[in-house]
Amino acid sequence: MEKSAAAAAATGLSERQRRYLRGLAHPLKPIVRFGNAGLTDGVALETERALHDHELIKVKGPGGDREARDALFTALAGSTHSALVHRIGNVAVFYRARADLSRIVIPDT
Repeated sequence: MEKSAAAAAATGLSERQRRYLRGLAHPLKPIVRFGNAGLTDGVALETERALHDHELIKVKGPGGDREARDALFTALAGSTHSALVHRIGNVAVFYRARADLSRIVIPDT
Protein backbone atom coordinates (compact mmCIF):
# COMPACT_ATOMS: atom_id res chain seq x y z
CA MET A 1 0.00 0.00 0.00
CA GLU A 2 1.46 3.38 -0.94
CA LYS A 3 1.93 6.15 1.64
CA SER A 4 -1.12 8.28 0.71
CA ALA A 5 -3.40 5.24 0.54
CA ALA A 6 -2.16 4.14 3.97
CA ALA A 7 -2.82 7.62 5.36
CA ALA A 8 -6.33 7.67 3.88
CA ALA A 9 -7.13 4.27 5.33
CA ALA A 10 -5.84 5.33 8.74
CA THR A 11 -7.98 8.46 8.84
CA GLY A 12 -11.12 6.95 7.37
CA LEU A 13 -11.29 9.59 4.62
CA SER A 14 -11.51 8.64 0.97
CA GLU A 15 -9.29 10.32 -1.60
CA ARG A 16 -12.28 12.32 -2.87
CA GLN A 17 -13.00 13.60 0.64
CA ARG A 18 -9.33 14.48 1.17
CA ARG A 19 -9.27 16.37 -2.15
CA TYR A 20 -12.39 18.31 -1.14
CA LEU A 21 -10.89 19.24 2.24
CA ARG A 22 -7.60 20.27 0.61
CA GLY A 23 -9.59 22.66 -1.61
CA LEU A 24 -11.33 24.16 1.41
CA ALA A 25 -8.01 24.51 3.25
CA HIS A 26 -6.16 26.20 0.40
CA PRO A 27 -6.89 29.84 1.40
CA LEU A 28 -6.40 29.21 5.13
CA LYS A 29 -3.39 30.51 7.06
CA PRO A 30 -1.62 28.34 9.66
CA ILE A 31 -3.27 28.75 13.07
CA VAL A 32 -0.86 26.67 15.15
CA ARG A 33 2.94 26.73 14.91
CA PHE A 34 5.42 24.33 16.45
CA GLY A 35 8.13 25.92 18.57
CA ASN A 36 11.63 24.72 19.34
CA ALA A 37 10.26 22.32 21.98
CA GLY A 38 8.30 20.38 19.34
CA LEU A 39 5.04 18.70 20.31
CA THR A 40 4.21 19.91 23.81
CA ASP A 41 1.00 19.74 25.84
CA GLY A 42 0.41 23.41 25.01
CA VAL A 43 0.63 22.80 21.27
CA ALA A 44 -1.72 19.82 21.56
CA LEU A 45 -4.23 21.81 23.63
CA GLU A 46 -4.14 24.77 21.24
CA THR A 47 -4.65 22.41 18.31
CA GLU A 48 -7.61 20.79 20.13
CA ARG A 49 -9.16 24.24 20.67
CA ALA A 50 -8.58 25.28 17.05
CA LEU A 51 -10.10 22.04 15.74
CA HIS A 52 -13.13 22.53 17.97
CA ASP A 53 -13.58 26.09 16.73
CA HIS A 54 -12.76 25.63 13.03
CA GLU A 55 -12.84 21.87 12.21
CA LEU A 56 -10.28 22.36 9.42
CA ILE A 57 -6.94 23.97 10.28
CA LYS A 58 -3.40 24.39 9.02
CA VAL A 59 -0.43 23.76 11.30
CA LYS A 60 3.09 24.97 10.53
CA GLY A 61 5.88 22.66 11.59
CA PRO A 62 9.59 23.23 12.02
CA GLY A 63 11.89 23.29 8.99
CA GLY A 64 14.62 20.74 8.65
CA ASP A 65 14.33 16.97 8.70
CA ARG A 66 11.30 15.73 6.75
CA GLU A 67 10.95 12.43 8.63
CA ALA A 68 10.99 14.15 12.03
CA ARG A 69 8.40 16.67 10.82
CA ASP A 70 6.17 13.88 9.48
CA ALA A 71 6.47 12.09 12.83
CA LEU A 72 5.43 15.31 14.64
CA PHE A 73 2.39 15.75 12.39
CA THR A 74 1.38 12.10 12.82
CA ALA A 75 1.77 12.33 16.60
CA LEU A 76 -0.29 15.54 16.68
CA ALA A 77 -3.06 13.89 14.64
CA GLY A 78 -3.07 10.96 17.05
CA SER A 79 -3.12 13.10 20.19
CA THR A 80 -5.95 15.32 18.87
CA HIS A 81 -7.95 12.43 17.31
CA SER A 82 -7.97 14.29 13.99
CA ALA A 83 -7.28 13.34 10.39
CA LEU A 84 -4.05 14.45 8.76
CA VAL A 85 -5.57 15.49 5.44
CA HIS A 86 -2.52 16.82 3.63
CA ARG A 87 1.09 17.79 4.14
CA ILE A 88 3.18 19.92 1.86
CA GLY A 89 6.51 21.28 2.96
CA ASN A 90 6.31 22.26 6.60
CA VAL A 91 2.54 22.91 6.59
CA ALA A 92 -0.08 20.25 7.37
CA VAL A 93 -3.88 20.30 7.20
CA PHE A 94 -5.89 18.64 9.98
CA TYR A 95 -9.63 17.91 10.07
CA ARG A 96 -11.93 16.82 12.85
CA ALA A 97 -15.70 17.17 12.59
CA ARG A 98 -17.55 18.60 15.55
CA ALA A 99 -20.07 16.19 17.03
CA ASP A 100 -22.52 18.90 18.10
CA LEU A 101 -22.37 21.39 15.20
CA SER A 102 -20.49 20.36 12.08
CA ARG A 103 -20.10 23.28 9.67
CA ILE A 104 -18.19 21.39 6.98
CA VAL A 105 -20.17 18.87 4.95
CA ILE A 106 -17.85 16.54 3.08
CA PRO A 107 -18.90 14.28 0.17
CA ASP A 108 -19.92 10.73 1.05
CA THR A 109 -17.34 8.77 -0.95
